[in-house]
Amino acid sequence: MAFIEIESETGIKVPDSPTIGYIEGDGIGPDISRVAIKVLNSAVEMAYHGNKSVEWKKVIAGDEAYEKTGKHLPQESLDMLKKCVISIKGPLTTPIGEGFRSLNVTLRQYFDLYANVRPVRYFPGVPSPVKNPELVNMVIFRENTEDLYAGIEWRYNSDEAKMIRWYLNEKFQVKIPDDAGIGIKPISKFKSTRLVRKAIQYAIQNHRKSVTLVHKGNIMKYTEGAFKEWGYEVAREEFKDYTVTEEEYSNSPGTSSWKIVIKDRITDNMFQQVLTRTQDYDIIATTNLNGDYLSDAIAAQVGGLGIAPGGNIGDVYAIFEAVHGTAPKYAGMDIANPTSLILSGAMMLRHIGWVEASDIIEEAVGECYREQKVTQDMARVMNVKALKCSEFGDEVVKRMRKSSS
Repeated sequence: MAFIEIESETGIKVPDSPTIGYIEGDGIGPDISRVAIKVLNSAVEMAYHGNKSVEWKKVIAGDEAYEKTGKHLPQESLDMLKKCVISIKGPLTTPIGEGFRSLNVTLRQYFDLYANVRPVRYFPGVPSPVKNPELVNMVIFRENTEDLYAGIEWRYNSDEAKMIRWYLNEKFQVKIPDDAGIGIKPISKFKSTRLVRKAIQYAIQNHRKSVTLVHKGNIMKYTEGAFKEWGYEVAREEFKDYTVTEEEYSNSPGTSSWKIVIKDRITDNMFQQVLTRTQDYDIIATTNLNGDYLSDAIAAQVGGLGIAPGGNIGDVYAIFEAVHGTAPKYAGMDIANPTSLILSGAMMLRHIGWVEASDIIEEAVGECYREQKVTQDMARVMNVKALKCSEFGDEVVKRMRKSSS
């Protein structure tokens, strides 16, 4: 096996035949994983004609791991993911009563995958609830390790909740009802600035036009408001040659042709803005809970989570994933839509520098939707014959071959 090497705190070296970990996932996970890997292998072969390839290493997690080891996320699996550096995963069920709030959150925190990155764009032919879905071309950078997802909370009648209510009342005259549960929302300068930094770096590398800081700082001034201020500070101090504020751009509009516009929006207003002024938004950097809501809402504009890719990315480690659920009632039936995982795989290939293979996949998937070669979730809306999960993968491969011949 040729594992990806860590060269520095922020850099990796990818061999021509890297070992990449994959977690099949629960429910429909095995179905879509098999199809996605087939598509990825075909794209790499067509792009590099045998000079590059992926050696896949299966890693168990979720229900399969529990059946084999008695643990949903055994240490051996974490060790292998660490060795692989870059991995991809299907959807995982959150186990009940084991101490995990979420296996996905556990993986993000364990590997410090602080940026949840969700590119959202429209494929012509996909049914959409909005009039102009083609205007959507955004990438959401959602902070992945703190905010409410830190999971710091206590049940309303617990000793801890009683103690905190008493302390807040005694020391700060903050009166909280006796039947209130308590949650803590940490937002730190370090974690906020590194998230915004990654978003701006992405904008520079990919020649994007703007980065919007989304927050609820009008109410939560020292958490969400601080996120906004720290974001502007990063742009001003680290990227002054590449960025301009919205106010500066308004005074000198010509600067946008060579600088990225940094702006901010209140969260609730942003939900309206992405619908009514869609074309004005490009890269979004935001806190965890805001990003959770926004990424799903924007994905709905272009057809839903079934076709939305995602990656959890840190300075070195990264795990790409299907962003939808496990849909257990469809497990093993070969009818699920594998597009999310296929596109997440394309995103993974782009991340390791295999851009040509990534482009081949994205173009072929787009061709399938334009020609209405779709699985049952889309077929029932389009009123066309549905393809099986495996058949959709075959159609993608067929179009990749056509484009590369």
